[in-house]
Amino acid sequence: MKVQLENYIEHTLLKSDATKEELLQLFSDAMKYNFHCVCVNPVNVKFAQENLKLSDVNVCCVIGFPLGATPTEVKVYEAAIALRDGADELDMVMNLGAFKDKDYNEVKKDISSVKSISTVPVKVIIETDLLSPEEVKIATQLVVDSGADFVKTSTGFLKNGVGAKVEDIKAMAEIAHANGVMVKASGGIKTKAQALALIEAGADRLGTSSGVAIINEN
Repeated sequence: MKVQLENYIEHTLLKSDATKEELLQLFSDAMKYNFHCVCVNPVNVKFAQENLKLSDVNVCCVIGFPLGATPTEVKVYEAAIALRDGADELDMVMNLGAFKDKDYNEVKKDISSVKSISTVPVKVIIETDLLSPEEVKIATQLVVDSGADFVKTSTGFLKNGVGAKVEDIKAMAEIAHANGVMVKASGGIKTKAQALALIEAGADRLGTSSGVAIINEN
């Protein structure tokens, strides 16, 4: 069965100096190729929604991005503003410091606090490049226990990060899918072969800034 890649792709532009012209190109591409959504920074949610409201393309907003090191109250407020501005999905970054300290209750509280005010799907970035294989499993279970809708691999902002890896997606999917939670692969996805391998491993969504190139690859 042929995979409809466009249904998986979250067309992403998260660099801090993204211009309106670049964003308009992002929106145009997303509509042309019928990507699932665009993923943008909080300051660009309203602009995205204004330009995509007549299309089927959703608007995803990142929260606590890219470090996850803001207080829970700030993440909740940021999420509320994003929802006000029309975000259809939220991608929040886990409290990585608390996770490394094994303060799992704090990690869960951080996630569940954002989820509790959200009327849209919440995805949680666990930054797999910073985790051991065992920690990937623990983090995925915490996301499940927190009531989020997706567990996501990466921000794509680590200087020496690899991003989404097949072995991590397999481990995440085994836990997440058994509990009705979905998996998003992101970070370093640049080719059709990578995209298909990640989907086969269990990814339900792909976050990438290379969506157009992937779709057009022979």
